[in-house]
Amino acid sequence: MAQTGTWRISYFWDTDKDETSNFTGYEFSFNSDGSLVATNGTDTVNGTWSVTNSSSDVDFNIMFAVPQSSDFEDLNDDWDIISVNDNMMELTDVSGGNGGTDFLTFVKI
Repeated sequence: MAQTGTWRISYFWDTDKDETSNFTGYEFSFNSDGSLVATNGTDTVNGTWSVTNSSSDVDFNIMFAVPQSSDFEDLNDDWDIISVNDNMMELTDVSGGNGGTDFLTFVKI
């Protein structure tokens, strides 16, 4: 699903606020080897991605090796897939810590 093309974040709601603008200009490439690259032409952030299927649901896992203070750390999670097609991925996560709900949407560029 994500392995073709380049994607951008069209929506990111982090518990109680819209943080979409933190990723404006970044393009995300989900490579078939499990690597994940986000770049805005100046800065590049490397990570990994995977899809895991547990007994209760399918998770879309994102992990960037960044400090806690990085905006990209907010994307590190085992996201639940709301819907997916060739041009969009809608993901959600309910935080175990504070119980807040996050939403993340990627659209193909």
